[in-house]
Amino acid sequence: MQLKIILQSKIFYVVIILITILYLIININTNKKSIYNLNNHVFYGKIIKIKKSDYRYSLLLKSKENLIVYTNSYKYELGDYVKIIGDLEEPSNNTLPNNYNYKKYLNNNKIYYILNAKEISLVYKNNYFYKLKNKLLNYINTYKSAPYLKTLLLGESNLDNKIYNSYQLNGIVHLLSITSFFISFLCSKIINYFNHKNNIYLLLIILIFLFLLLTNYSIVILKVWLLLIIRFLNKKYKFNLSSIKVFIIVLVITLIINPFYIYNKGFIYSYYISLIIILNKNIIKGTYLKRLLIISSIIFLFCIPLNIYFNYYINIFSIVYNIFYMIIFNFIIIPLALLILIIKPLDLVFYSLITLLNNLSFSLNKISFCIFSFKKINIFILLLYLISFIYLIKKISTNKKYTIIIILILVTHYYINYIFIDNYVLFLNVKQGDSTLLNINNNSLLIDSGGLYNSDLGDNLIITFRSLGLKKINYFVVTHGDFDHMGEAINLVNNFKVEKVIFNCGPYNDLEKELIKVLDKKKIKYYSCIKELNIDNNKLYFLQTKEYDNENDNSNVIYTELNGYKFMFMGDASTTTEKEILNKYNLQDIDVLKVGHHGSKTSSSKEFIDDINPKYSVISVGKNNRYGHPNKEVLNNLKESKIYRTDQDGSIMFKIKNNKLKIETCSP
Repeated sequence: MQLKIILQSKIFYVVIILITILYLIININTNKKSIYNLNNHVFYGKIIKIKKSDYRYSLLLKSKENLIVYTNSYKYELGDYVKIIGDLEEPSNNTLPNNYNYKKYLNNNKIYYILNAKEISLVYKNNYFYKLKNKLLNYINTYKSAPYLKTLLLGESNLDNKIYNSYQLNGIVHLLSITSFFISFLCSKIINYFNHKNNIYLLLIILIFLFLLLTNYSIVILKVWLLLIIRFLNKKYKFNLSSIKVFIIVLVITLIINPFYIYNKGFIYSYYISLIIILNKNIIKGTYLKRLLIISSIIFLFCIPLNIYFNYYINIFSIVYNIFYMIIFNFIIIPLALLILIIKPLDLVFYSLITLLNNLSFSLNKISFCIFSFKKINIFILLLYLISFIYLIKKISTNKKYTIIIILILVTHYYINYIFIDNYVLFLNVKQGDSTLLNINNNSLLIDSGGLYNSDLGDNLIITFRSLGLKKINYFVVTHGDFDHMGEAINLVNNFKVEKVIFNCGPYNDLEKELIKVLDKKKIKYYSCIKELNIDNNKLYFLQTKEYDNENDNSNVIYTELNGYKFMFMGDASTTTEKEILNKYNLQDIDVLKVGHHGSKTSSSKEFIDDINPKYSVISVGKNNRYGHPNKEVLNNLKESKIYRTDQDGSIMFKIKNNKLKIETCSP
């Protein structure tokens, strides 16, 4: 009876929330140091996750401290206890602004080192549970739709990034982990069917626990399991706890189990959406379709701040997409995924259907007018956003004028770049390639796009553009037709608004012709061999207008002055072009030089560098590249300037504010 009184008290929940916050602060700030160091080379542990890519294996080693292990071959199984000899390295931060931070992700999962394995040997085999899991995984791997089955049923990330990003852009990526919602829904139906009998609760708790082990302690499945336990205890001992009190207890227990869950995006979305549905359950009424529409609308509206914070955009059509895809996933995809484990011939039907849904998602991505980009916000602005939205949306039901306030908040944020104007030149780290973004009084000019085979570079550049609040690229300058300078051009033009494209002098090569086909199709204007460009009363001069017999010498060379600071972008221009420029122009005391041809010895002659006398030199170059860039002689020629390199400094931003130059890097 005493426990019931305590659990019914509001003060109890205020106290446990405050204690949990204190617990989080203490644990998060005291558990961020590794027990290993770079001198450790021998490790023992259990392999609890295996992921195979085209060229290597990624393993998760459960040891004294978890480690990510990279190896070219792995012949053992999940759950095997192994000895690994190798070298540790620290994971890298993101080097493109506001992109996915792998180091932060690992650190938030208490993983501080990557282990590059040289030798792996078996100590002893796995236990019976892992034997069962391996058999299931081996069986699933015989299916054509294996990646989807493992993602949907086991919570493993096995999908191609293009598919994941497509679902995310349409605001339906949560459906790829819909299993937890389906299981929760299934459990509720079973419990209701058997009239809430205790034995049914206990059976489901045991079954979900086994599934939790199978999914390697998936956060969303853990939530389903804890909810079942608390609801069972609530019923058995007649605590009469409300949904919100059950939610708080489950949330607190989850964070006590692992405080670092607070950093997990899946955890944040899952619990936040659950909270929002609980707070609005009184309006979720009517037929199934009506309830689905209400739930989809509620999730969309309340998740706007989270989507802006994590993704830097909102897709207003995601309400409709959610309803359609949720019906398909709930009633066809998930049941079929479970059914084909028994009836294997249905695999082809399932694979065809999921491929059709993927292609539809890609097609929906092309409807760009419904996607609105927002500048990155910090955690404090996010909290203000969430509090404001929870308050205002609740008020809308009684007074529609609160809708105007929400719209005003979003419109202000959408046009924030016009209120607080940033002028900057951002040298983007595109590995062994070139890409530079100029933002001049909210007019954006992109010089080159970079290009890497089999990479997500183009998608990552778009993430950076959105996070900076860019709505479009006003001018896209292709310095010349080499892949490392324009390999991502078509991807960018197809997935981000580009108004005009400028090519260099000389004939178009095959890459440029392919881009022109896309430009013609999208009715984007393009020009070549221009002499100057005027952007908001700032002139950009194209210094190389002569035609040579090779792409590098034909490369656009651009000079401009921004707020009195002189910038020069050399593309891949060689010493031949440099001599022509010296003969033709008087360019002295350049403030910022984008060094030609990634620091190759074919560019940046001593004569040229001494004449233009750069204060800062930026070399766009890939780490440990096969060309040996930058050349030692070039570095020596540049020694009087402050040198920045994208392989060492990541992306480099030169901000011009109050007529002062401020330099920021996005270091690895």
